[in-house]
Amino acid sequence: MTESKVDLLAVFPDLEPAANAIEHLRSIGVHDECMNIISGIPVTEAMLGRPSQWTNVPRIAMGGAILGFGAGFFLAFITPYLYPYPIKVSSQAFIPGPPTVVVLFELTMLGMLLSTFLGVFLDSFFPNYRPMKYVPEVSDGKIAILVECSHVEEKKVTDALKKMGAESVNPAEAQHL
Repeated sequence: MTESKVDLLAVFPDLEPAANAIEHLRSIGVHDECMNIISGIPVTEAMLGRPSQWTNVPRIAMGGAILGFGAGFFLAFITPYLYPYPIKVSSQAFIPGPPTVVVLFELTMLGMLLSTFLGVFLDSFFPNYRPMKYVPEVSDGKIAILVECSHVEEKKVTDALKKMGAESVNPAEAQHL
């Protein structure tokens, strides 16, 4: 007998019952990959006892910092030699130290800032024009758990979510937001 895919959206009044429900779902055989938390407030993985999510933002930020440092290096060390007649100011070095440090630091930070913004923007798939599974109660401060799984029984998951304090457990429907 083939099992149908479970596609449920449960709404919880607070964070604690939602965290307890996630633990209980794990105990009945629902994997973390099958659960998605929908919240109107920032909720970390540690608050819900979930594994950390993998992201590319630190790598993208480091790449931006390296590019920014390269641009600063070019401005500080290469640009002075591009002038046909170098300007010598009294006994000052041709490439002075303190301004060079400032240029390198500022362009490194600028590259990292811009690439971090771009990385977060791209990593969150924003903007998203596809229909998404969502309930309006999330905007009022409630927590929703979306369960999309094919290896567990729907009735078992529904009973477990209601037992753990879900205000409502309904089939998930994709809507345009």
